[in-house]
Amino acid sequence: MMNSLNNDIDLKDLKNKHPNDIAEIIAELNPKERILGFLLLPGDLKAEVFTYFNHTVQEEILKELGSRETASMLENMAPDDRTEIFENFPDLLIKESINLLSDEEKSIALNLLGYPEKSIARLMTPYYIQSKKGWTVRQALNNIRRYGKKAETLNHVYIVDKENKLIDDIRIGKLLMADEEQSMESLMDYHFVSLTTTMSREEAIEEFNKYDRAVMPVVSESGVLVGIVTFDDIFDEIERRDTEDIQKFGGLEALELSYTDTPLFTLVRKRASVLLILFLGEMLTASAMGFFEEEIAQAVVLALFIPLIISSGGNSGSQAATLIVRAMAIKELGLKDWWYVMRKEVLSGLMLGLILGAVGFLRIIVWQQAGFYDYGEYAYLLGLTVGFSLIGIVLWGTISGSMIPFLLKMLRLDPATSSAPFVATLVDVTGLIIYFTIAASILSGTLL
Repeated sequence: MMNSLNNDIDLKDLKNKHPNDIAEIIAELNPKERILGFLLLPGDLKAEVFTYFNHTVQEEILKELGSRETASMLENMAPDDRTEIFENFPDLLIKESINLLSDEEKSIALNLLGYPEKSIARLMTPYYIQSKKGWTVRQALNNIRRYGKKAETLNHVYIVDKENKLIDDIRIGKLLMADEEQSMESLMDYHFVSLTTTMSREEAIEEFNKYDRAVMPVVSESGVLVGIVTFDDIFDEIERRDTEDIQKFGGLEALELSYTDTPLFTLVRKRASVLLILFLGEMLTASAMGFFEEEIAQAVVLALFIPLIISSGGNSGSQAATLIVRAMAIKELGLKDWWYVMRKEVLSGLMLGLILGAVGFLRIIVWQQAGFYDYGEYAYLLGLTVGFSLIGIVLWGTISGSMIPFLLKMLRLDPATSSAPFVATLVDVTGLIIYFTIAASILSGTLL
């Protein structure tokens, strides 16, 4: 019994839980209890539970385990899960761990690690079911019974030629419904989709979405079947990608580890660099206000609306950038669509500006008439200034926010870096220029 576990959970209760739930329970224990709890798990369950720990706990456990325990656990682990774990380990620990594997598993591990770091081949498993087109259905089913236990999934049987090149895939359901004396070739239509080993993970995600598949075969450049990738691995990659984009769009460098695993000084460094750039950008706002110091001195009332004006422009720009970056991420928009987006956002920005401009104008007039605030004898002209300024700044913010992602993509940069804070900073500076230029035109000879 694991007396050290919380809530008096014994080993029998723990074994009946999902590996992810077991990992959560063990991860909450202190380091010594964590190792004890993990060691008491059965051999096969160890490998499953280990994949659900975060990288810090994984490394900690590996350092505490003996060579025999480590070898047994890694040997029982799915090759794609094992490769993903190795990717986040120090080189020395990777080398030590691989040397503990059997010759067969060592060859598989080294082969997977030999592919480019961000390629889809790193996520594949070499355990799948294949068949020859000349086989009968009975032969194929016997092959499944023989090797199916080790296969990652039994969704499809992959048909290969004499050179092991993929020529078709057949759903297992179709195979089960066929007559056992039928040939495999009679079930084939030679229509299949596959990924190549050199394909990036981003491209692979698009293929999974396009064909709505739970598993896809991976072939070499010459078409030789080398493995399969399942959707659970792709889902993990989608989560990582979206997390990275959200972090970039929030105005910080993407974190290599999760928030809880990222050291304090690393977190500060990732945030400080972007904050410093934004701070330097906002200094231009102070410079712009200094340029219009005389106008502000003559009509102090103009300063009351600066926060309203620049925040509206920044908000509209951030909205536009968010919409466009997401549309690009799901391949709804490409570089060729920039003019379509420009036309649409000009109209959107104009209409949004008219709405906010009308509200801003009415705000000043109603407050003046109701006696909430005295804007002076030129309240009407002040209202027009704020109204037209909002139209111009919201329009400019919308155009800027929608076009910056296209500019970054054209320069082969990540559109997600056109974060809301960057767009807002740009619009803050230019918004002040628009505001005081319109004010100088409308209020000339009155307040100015």
